[in-house]
Amino acid sequence: MPTITLKFKNNTIGTYDLQSGQTLTIGRLDDNDIVIENLAVSGRHAKIDTVGEGYLLTDLQSKNGCFVNEKLVASHWLNHGDKVSIGKHILKFTFKEGEVRPPAPSVDQRDQTMVMDTGHYRDMLSKSGADGRLSSESGKPVGVLSYLAGGEGEFELARKLVKIGKDPNSDIHVSGLTIGHTTATISKRPNGYVLSYVAGLSKPKVNGKAVKQSVALNEFDVIEIGSLKLQFFTKE
Repeated sequence: MPTITLKFKNNTIGTYDLQSGQTLTIGRLDDNDIVIENLAVSGRHAKIDTVGEGYLLTDLQSKNGCFVNEKLVASHWLNHGDKVSIGKHILKFTFKEGEVRPPAPSVDQRDQTMVMDTGHYRDMLSKSGADGRLSSESGKPVGVLSYLAGGEGEFELARKLVKIGKDPNSDIHVSGLTIGHTTATISKRPNGYVLSYVAGLSKPKVNGKAVKQSVALNEFDVIEIGSLKLQFFTKE
């Protein structure tokens, strides 16, 4: 299993093992898994998800953003030795010696991210060539889930990965004995949105058919997971 080492300057503040299927939340609030007490850090700043054999860092629309190896990112598949900068702290992602390292999925362009207005971060931005932002996907359709049962309103699929399950840290929470910690994920890919089954006795259904692995979502598909019922559509 990989390890996250939290450092401030040359001092190690803590180490955190990332178990298979686990999510680690990072932020200033005390209920995060990794707490960084710094005013430059948002209450809920970022999270690291285990997705299949990979590990995905996602910025939770924080005010000051996340940098990986001095490059501004909104989400990033982590590799051995990656250094994540959050505020003035560094989180180093490493595998133990001799541990099998899974191949990381390919990285796409990320969404625009706001950054801290300091000389240090401007220097990082100049190195990343980002000019204070990443390539925007404005103008492209955005996926939306509309609640038909189990909730109200709409959920915009603005992140690279959305987790659905009974884990309190899930993006969309659904309860039930047969529901997995993370039952399913919806990932944003270059050619659209894909729903994937992860774990649990209750498999997700799309238009009444159980999803055994993954399925591409089409306009007005109906997704059922336990008592939850959602309809997928896109909007500009």
